[in-house]
Amino acid sequence: MNESRGGWRRYDNTFFPVFHERFEERWGEGTAPFLEPAVYDEDQPRPRAQWINVDTGAAVAVVPVWEDDPTTRSFAVFYLPPSGGIWVLRPPGLAAYIEEAVGGTAAADRSIALRNDSFRKAVAHAEAFIFGR
Repeated sequence: MNESRGGWRRYDNTFFPVFHERFEERWGEGTAPFLEPAVYDEDQPRPRAQWINVDTGAAVAVVPVWEDDPTTRSFAVFYLPPSGGIWVLRPPGLAAYIEEAVGGTAAADRSIALRNDSFRKAVAHAEAFIFGR
């Protein structure tokens, strides 16, 4: 996944705060707890992925999101154009999943499998957007 083309690079370190800033600028304060930069990185929901275009300053992220119930999640792909704003790139065929607090049960194992499958699909969608696949 360290593919680089057209200035795009995978970036697996700290999450860019600009995703949170632009989301709340567009949809209002408090609408993006899943992008909150004030939460310690270890406490952020996982898995996540992000890329940056070192030539243009654009960025793409795959992030677990939720609305009312923070345990019921799906993945979203966000694009930050270099000129400002934020786009939500809706991956096709993504299912919601329940984030189980305790592993080891059959339900928790199914939840993890669904989460991982949803994440792989979201990453594939992001890479198709970035690299034109």
